[in-house]
Amino acid sequence: MRFRQVHLDFHTSEAIELIGAQFEKKQFQEMLKLGHVDSITVFSKCHHGWAYHPSAVNDMHPGLTFDLLQAMIEAAHDINVKTPVYLSAGLDEKLARKHPEWLFRDQTDGTSWVNGFMKPGYHLFCMNSPYLEILLSQIKEVVTNYDVDGIFLDIVGVKNCYCHNCINSLLEQGKDPRDPNAVLELGELTYANYTARVNETIHAIKPGTPIFHNGGHIRRGRRDLAAMNTHLELESLPTGGWGYDHFPLSARYVQNLGLPYLGMTGKFHTSWGEFGGYKHPNALRYETALSLANGARCSVGDQLHPSGVMDEATYTLIGAAYQEVQTKEAWCVQADNVADIALISLEAAGAHYAADSTKLQSDAGAVRMLLESKYLFDVIDLDQHFDPYKVIILPDRIVIHEALKKKLQAFLLNGGKLLATGKSGLNEAGDAFAIDLGVKWVCENPYKPDYFRPHFALANLRNAAFVFYSLGQKIELDGGVELGQRENPYFNRDVFTFCSHQHTPSRHHHAGPGMVESASGIYFAWDVFDDYAKMGSLALKESVQYALDRLLMEHKTLQTNLPAQGIATLTKQISEKRYVQHLLYASPVKRGKDIEVIEDIVPLYQINVAIRIPEAATDVYLAPQMEPLAFETREQLLTFTVPKLDLHQMVVIEY
Repeated sequence: MRFRQVHLDFHTSEAIELIGAQFEKKQFQEMLKLGHVDSITVFSKCHHGWAYHPSAVNDMHPGLTFDLLQAMIEAAHDINVKTPVYLSAGLDEKLARKHPEWLFRDQTDGTSWVNGFMKPGYHLFCMNSPYLEILLSQIKEVVTNYDVDGIFLDIVGVKNCYCHNCINSLLEQGKDPRDPNAVLELGELTYANYTARVNETIHAIKPGTPIFHNGGHIRRGRRDLAAMNTHLELESLPTGGWGYDHFPLSARYVQNLGLPYLGMTGKFHTSWGEFGGYKHPNALRYETALSLANGARCSVGDQLHPSGVMDEATYTLIGAAYQEVQTKEAWCVQADNVADIALISLEAAGAHYAADSTKLQSDAGAVRMLLESKYLFDVIDLDQHFDPYKVIILPDRIVIHEALKKKLQAFLLNGGKLLATGKSGLNEAGDAFAIDLGVKWVCENPYKPDYFRPHFALANLRNAAFVFYSLGQKIELDGGVELGQRENPYFNRDVFTFCSHQHTPSRHHHAGPGMVESASGIYFAWDVFDDYAKMGSLALKESVQYALDRLLMEHKTLQTNLPAQGIATLTKQISEKRYVQHLLYASPVKRGKDIEVIEDIVPLYQINVAIRIPEAATDVYLAPQMEPLAFETREQLLTFTVPKLDLHQMVVIEY
């Protein structure tokens, strides 16, 4: 998989004439060189349904007079740039108007893909319809006739569809369409059939062709869905609604799946399809560096103008980032993430499907907290081996069934520790702890919010009764040691009992333990990670930092004075006998409504780093500058100081 890719959208209305009329091979190549691009995804078929090449199974765009797809492939291949080919799979607006009976339907006709035909926008097809055969013929044609370097299929995934085809399928199977489980099961079978048919079609013609089915999100805990692809493309445009928290969470999970993967951002100020929108070059520099630091290749989204002219401003922008990526690639090949901590994803564990968990943001809150605190971690599912980790985090609502209980008990017997929060650790009935955390569950605390008073001083806030907004669990000691207590308010806020502008103050009475340590680890009685995602309270983070530092003790691999907005990762290139320390710093700010922007890069100086590794370091240097760094080693603790951090710095530790 190439490091410096562009995903070139080309969704072009039939109302526009002279499509590609100004396309020139030389100009196309010059822009790819300007952008330091080594792979570009080009179009066979767009969301409007048009082909951008002569077709026996589709209609070529009425404004196009030549084979634009072939022209782009030839131009790119001439300069050693790969060309995966895009087909819109789920959307085909031209065909939707001819065969609306093949479209996806939800229960209420309330999704953006189900609207009538008097609003601008697209309509989603159901793959449990004759449309699938048409799509397969389009895929077969392009793979047969063109020198494709991969196939990218867009807007697909498991759907809960209530179209007449799906309803009839369920009835024929003797199942009730009113049963959501039956509808979901059919949706999964439909998607599995679609991916299998597509993959068989492509590989029968060109075995080994890379294939990716894009649904905008890689489902944590669904390795079966991920395995339907040959590689993964993590669509994550920070300004397009994903935010800067999304990519690290997704990347930290997929890095354990054994598939090549890339991080896909965009050059747009907002999101896809924005002509004339550009982000600051520093934003792309940061986003591509973030991909490298998380073991990913890079992809930047662009959209070709209907004229076929590649935009010079765009490729100047992309080139500012990709020129740097090109110099760093050698230290990012076959680089495995080093982690002390494993976060069991709430999504992967399936808890987010429960009625009381659908709005929890525990995964995002935990990842944000771990990144800000500079812990080395992976995000894992229940299929991951627990052995490599020192601490496993069970965030907020991880229910313990029998299989998970056995894995956790084996982990604990091997010296591992747990950090469990909220309802995590309870049995499937939710009425008792399934693993020994030194506490007995009593009930959900009836007061919300309530207060946590630690029996230790927080790093910056020292000691007080700190308000926690999330649901708390009332517990009693059962062999554990209390590290902090709960304090209840005088009463919950109500029309007849309220005090001041917000919640009622604490009574300052001990109302039971709030944080407890046992031989198994530490239990924290609130949904602290969901709370942090929504409220961002410093007291939450510093309480968790205290717990994790206590659990890791002298086994913590990384320590650094990098500020909270900085990101630190450590990878290992075993074949090269070296570690690579990534340090990043940029500070996104909000501009407008819900758009996070990176513009100014403020350099940092004298970043101290201490890394505990078993190997004896023989050389430490800055990459790609190749400048040596002074270092000291004492009892497996390697220390060095990075004199300047300007957005992204790699430090290579050879052993």
